[in-house]
Amino acid sequence: MAVADGLAPPMLHETRPPAIRGRGPIVPTEHWSMLADGRVQCEMCPRLCKLKEGARGLCFVRAREGDRIVLTTYGRSSGFCIDPIEKKPLNHFLPGTPVLSFGTAGCNLACNFCQNHDISKSRDMDRVQDEAQPEAIAAAAERLGCRSVAFTYNDPVIFHEYAADIAEACRERGVKTVAVTAGYLTDRARADFFRGIDAANVDLKAFTEDFYWTITKGHLQPVLDTLLYLKHETDIWFEITTLVIPGENDSEGEIDAMCAWVVDNLGPDVPMHFSAFHPDYRMLDKPRTPFETLAMARRVALRNGVRYAYTGNVHDLGRQSTYCHVCGTRTIGRDWYELSEWRLDERGACAVCGTPTAGVFDGPPGRWGRKRQPVSLG
Repeated sequence: MAVADGLAPPMLHETRPPAIRGRGPIVPTEHWSMLADGRVQCEMCPRLCKLKEGARGLCFVRAREGDRIVLTTYGRSSGFCIDPIEKKPLNHFLPGTPVLSFGTAGCNLACNFCQNHDISKSRDMDRVQDEAQPEAIAAAAERLGCRSVAFTYNDPVIFHEYAADIAEACRERGVKTVAVTAGYLTDRARADFFRGIDAANVDLKAFTEDFYWTITKGHLQPVLDTLLYLKHETDIWFEITTLVIPGENDSEGEIDAMCAWVVDNLGPDVPMHFSAFHPDYRMLDKPRTPFETLAMARRVALRNGVRYAYTGNVHDLGRQSTYCHVCGTRTIGRDWYELSEWRLDERGACAVCGTPTAGVFDGPPGRWGRKRQPVSLG
């Protein structure tokens, strides 16, 4: 199939009314419109891929079939695994609990440094041969003792219809849902995508338009718009992750501007994670992120008023732990997904001074630890 270039400027058109989804691997989608030249425009993300018959969008999984856009991977996954919730990373959402994680194939960004490229850049449908309907995933999470299901490994924006049905099935069983996403959506699709989501980690890849266009073939502003939407128009708990890449987005000035924007626009309670880069995919010429750079990023975040700033992809008990922003008590000891100290009461408040910790806490922490357990839903 042909692939659209997907690099059109962000212009929105009217969408059709929601379609009735089926249960097979190919289902109708909702966010698209017919253009005057006969092409169908996908309006799920700002790429606005304009497709002729038989063409796929850049994400590879949303395609034109007749006069509509369909999702070609509904009910199919690249695999399921039980992870610690801290791996998403979410440090303030049901700490210590296991999360049933899965992805599909494809992605709507083109990051040169992608660290899940075997999944996100896959053009091989054999990568998504684990089949599971939404009800089966929700039932498996409940059976396996997982408090939540995470859409991760590749971006759930591109398999929105599948994720939405899973979220609905999970909610009926009291299981939470988590979106690990780059936040690259159109204004029109954003509310629909996040409607059934309980928590999110948004990948804020950098804080310059040049980085986004040169390195990811995307744009910065739609991601900032997603963060503003989550903060001001939803009750979804969310955290932010930045993969710190030497020579690309690691300057103190850029990190300072990013953190200042977060505090000014989202407030001081949104946790920020600064994760170490390792050479991968098409960015093999860059070194691993020095520990000192991650420490600097966290220090800059705290200086700007961010109350919860963390380093990631390294062993660092001091900088991966949570501290009370009033009395300085280490309230949650944490080292690479493993919890140690726990000095929060049942309400999630500091056990020493009573200051509430921002987040979603439900009694004592889970005891899952840092295990990673592949599972088969069959």
